[in-house]
Amino acid sequence: MLLGRTANGLFWMHRHIERAENMARLVDAGQRMALTKLSDSSDEWASVVLSSGVSATFKDKYDEYSAQTVSDFLLRDMDNPSSVIASIETARHNARMVRTALSRESWESLNEAWMSLKRILANPIDERDMPIILDAIKRETALIRGAFHGTMLRNENFDFARIGTFIERADNTARILDVKYYLLLPSLSWVGSSLDNYQWESILRSVSAHRSYRWVYEPDYLPANVADFLILNGRMPRSLTFCYRNISENLGYLANDYGTRHTCHDTVENTVKMLAFGSIKDVFDEGLHEFIVDFLHKNNKLGKEIAEAYQFY
Repeated sequence: MLLGRTANGLFWMHRHIERAENMARLVDAGQRMALTKLSDSSDEWASVVLSSGVSATFKDKYDEYSAQTVSDFLLRDMDNPSSVIASIETARHNARMVRTALSRESWESLNEAWMSLKRILANPIDERDMPIILDAIKRETALIRGAFHGTMLRNENFDFARIGTFIERADNTARILDVKYYLLLPSLSWVGSSLDNYQWESILRSVSAHRSYRWVYEPDYLPANVADFLILNGRMPRSLTFCYRNISENLGYLANDYGTRHTCHDTVENTVKMLAFGSIKDVFDEGLHEFIVDFLHKNNKLGKEIAEAYQFY
């Protein structure tokens, strides 16, 4: 059985790699939303911070929500443990602890990304350069993922890394969807308007799902279709269903390898069933925000159950 310390390192290494990319995507969503705002955009940036889960830390440092303060906090502030630069630093620290469990290419791609991101995030970012910086962050994390997938043996090391990736990704997709639907919708009178449609399009672009959405649904950006795509569509690689199918698969491999099932296996199976047999109408009847809050709670609970089951200490 893999040492709990090694399993923990792989799990959190990949959670933080995913988190670095996700923070860039969240800033991207906020920036796209702010560009559609007819008046002050501080509400949009406040909602981005709230959805990132680090609003208390932000309030300790800043008095206003703006593109500059929020992007600086979420991308390059080492006092924010979830910022891009702090996440990639933590991922590298975990990778060093489990260096012998990684392929050479995996380690080198992470180390090169760390050096590159430290350089481009060393100074405050001009708002005009933001798209280039965000694309660079997404590109560097994609290179790490590609090296890992292309060179790692499909064993328990791979399983723990994948589980960490998809728990973090599910968390992010839920939060990005929440930014739009619950926090940014400016007025019921705007629902279905060109502005509302542009905001939904922005959400899809922020999770790299704009074109694939059009392959599946009508060209109109209907809230129910966008929510269905990001929650229930099992072919969309950032949907909650896709993430949980992969978590279930890799946890299943661990159960087979070790000959033992844990509470986390039941938890993930229940969530997979809930997503498989639910409909977007059920989600909206419950309330999308309420559904997301409940999902985030369950997702966090699953992470803790996995840590306990496989002795992450």
